[in-house]
Order: sequence, then C-alpha cells, then structure tokens
Amino acid sequence: APKGDPFTDLATIMFSSGSTGEPKGVMLSHHNVVSNLEAIAQILGAVDEDRVMGVLPFFHAFGFTGTLCMPLVLGMGAVYHPNPLDAKSIGGLIKKYKATLLISTPTFCQAYYRACAPEDLASLRHVVVGAERLRPDFAAQFKEKFGIQLLEGYGATEMGPVVAVNVPDVLEGTDRQIGTKPGTVGHPIPGVAAKVVDPETGVEKQEGEEGLLLLKGPGRMIGYLADPEKTAQVLRGDWYVTGDIAVIDEDGFIRITDRLSRFSKVGGEMVPHVKIEEAMLRIPGIGGAAVVAVPDADRGERLFGLYVADESMGPDLVWQGLADSGLPKLWIPKARDLRRIDELPTLGTGKLDMRRLKQTALSLASGG
Repeated sequence: APKGDPFTDLATIMFSSGSTGEPKGVMLSHHNVVSNLEAIAQILGAVDEDRVMGVLPFFHAFGFTGTLCMPLVLGMGAVYHPNPLDAKSIGGLIKKYKATLLISTPTFCQAYYRACAPEDLASLRHVVVGAERLRPDFAAQFKEKFGIQLLEGYGATEMGPVVAVNVPDVLEGTDRQIGTKPGTVGHPIPGVAAKVVDPETGVEKQEGEEGLLLLKGPGRMIGYLADPEKTAQVLRGDWYVTGDIAVIDEDGFIRITDRLSRFSKVGGEMVPHVKIEEAMLRIPGIGGAAVVAVPDADRGERLFGLYVADESMGPDLVWQGLADSGLPKLWIPKARDLRRIDELPTLGTGKLDMRRLKQTALSLASGG
C-alpha cells in the first residue's frame, strides 16, 4: 500500500469551542500538528527529561497537541488530571512527579494561586497560559508567590494551534534579548508569519497600527469539515483570517486588542467591548466583567455590562466608576444595563462562554 501523505492525511478533527457561534470541525493534518509541536519544543527548550502536567481537556486544541501529542512525539514524561480546577490535587501531582511544564489558562492558574503552596510548584520550569487575556496584576502576584513568570501565548485551533508565545529573556553577559513583553502574546513561533491589515480594505498596516490579524505557517488547517463556504471565508490565499484585532509593535511582539465580533456600532461609532471590560476591572471590588450587545428598539443595539462583585457594589457605583475612568460617554452602558452576577460562565477550555453571557444579558435586559 502507498504511504500516506503527512501534508494531507488527517491527524484529527478538532471542533472549535463555539464560544461565539456554532462549533466548526477544524481539519488538521499530521504535518500541521507535528510542525507546531516542533516549534513549541524549540522555543521552550523542551528535553526528554521534561514532564508535562496535563490539565487541559483533550477536546481543547492545546490540550490535544501540547499535553497529549507533545510528550508522545518528543519522548517526554506526562502526568494527567481530568479536572483543571482541582487545584490541590494538581499541586500535589506536580510536586510528586516533579512536573516541569504546565500549559493552562489564567482562570485555572488563579485556582492554583489560591490553593497551592510555593513548594507544590517548585519543579516547574515554564507555565504557559492562553485562551484568555492575562491580567498583569495577577501575573505579578503569581510570580511573587511562586517565583514563576507566566508566559502568555496565543493560538487558534485553525493554526494547529499555537501562534505566538512569550519566552524567558535571554541573557549573555550584559546583553539581554527580550523574550517577554507584558501585555503582549509574544513573538510568532518559528515558521509562523503574521501581518495586520485594514479590516475593510485588506491593505497592510504599519508597525504599531491596529488592524485585523492574518497568519500563515505550516500549522494552518486544511479547512473546515464539510464546509467549503466557511473555509473560503477565513482563508485568503495562504493566510488565515483570525477575526482578532491586533497590533504588531516595533519589536515584532503581537498585542491582541479585541475580536472583530466584539464591537458594537453605537451612534455610528464602533465601540470595543474589551476596552469597557478593562475599565470595569479597574474599579475596586470588581473581580470579573463582560460586555455584550443586546437589541435596542431605538438604536438597533446597546451595550450591556455584567460584573462579579459582592452585593454592596450596585450598578450606580459601577456606572460612576466608568464615568470617572476617562472612557468616552458613548461607550458607557447606562446604570440600568449594568448587572451583578455570581460568576462569569466559562467553557471547559477556560474561555468565557460568550453564548451563555449573551443569553444571560438578554434575559436580564428583558426583565427576566
């Protein structure tokens, strides 16, 4: 029988999380997966003696590639636990088996921060986080307690999945090569090219200018399962259109600023939800925040903010905090459209469940 073609033979079909829409079957070849793993191993300096602590579910692209396939391909050790939020057990496993690599999310790491002692995580060389934004204040708290710098990365299932990651700075005598820049998701991994273009015209932006992020590289998917129409929508030649708004700075670091789908048109102006969420999180007492759009009879849609805080933090206080934040008046939801909830819903991958958030907002906005 003829040998298979690693460039076209499927290794897996990963269904994307569907946090903002219906899940799509991402077809990844053996070449897609292995090239991604080789690049990760190169930048993290992975060796046979490393042990991965696997906490991400295998239906998550990074859980499948980074914690299941990487040890198999590179001959590393691995330890697994099925519940990424069972912090005490995970800390115990890291300590017992001297795990050296942990791939997780900021949300899961918050649980480890609360429940684990410094000696539990002492063997870890690298902790890579992704799937959601890493708050600088939490990164500083984690480093102070454990002595470990959280390395924020970025990926897309359609890219196999790792695209970029911060790495430790390289020191040679008095010379320093910067590998980490807070607030960014790092440099593209070896083999991945990135550019930022105007979302409407497709014209490439200059360094430091915000635009739509496009990517290409050997990890890029074959396409979506049985959906040539959606495949054509996200592929421009060799480039994958991420749907993320980003900036590539003068040092080549990528900073994700928003998702194209997470803007609302209010009074003719495009309003970014993430900027409002960041302002809400700066208000003392707020532990979590999300902004979505809900239908509005007069203006088509309006902004609706959900936040996690104790009962003393009423909508009027949050509105005042936003009013004092320096945000444009147009961007601030009305006090009646700011509601306290017990917790932000997340998917099994650690990402915010935008569909459930939207349903919650619609119910609250309609008086439910």
